[in-house]
Amino acid sequence: MVSDRRVGYLEELEHELDTRGLVARVVRTRSGPAFLRVVNPEAASLAEDVTCAPAPETRDHYFWWSWGERMHRVDDVGGAALKLAHVLQPLCHGVSGRT
Repeated sequence: MVSDRRVGYLEELEHELDTRGLVARVVRTRSGPAFLRVVNPEAASLAEDVTCAPAPETRDHYFWWSWGERMHRVDDVGGAALKLAHVLQPLCHGVSGRT
């Protein structure tokens, strides 16, 4: 089943994100596609919902950002996890050195 394959890709990404210290879990809904909810446990307001689907011009599956932009290929979960970890990092507010 197609949706099972998509869930499998999301579960692979879930495992990869867990090893990087992010909290992730696959959410299955009755009315829509499954998605991966990803949260930075150090800053819970930093979260993202990732879906998995083929690109319109191909049958190849990709991970997609919540706003509908293609994020990364499913055959490179490490690369996808790096992108998510980068986006979900809090901004550092350094000291400018001015007095």
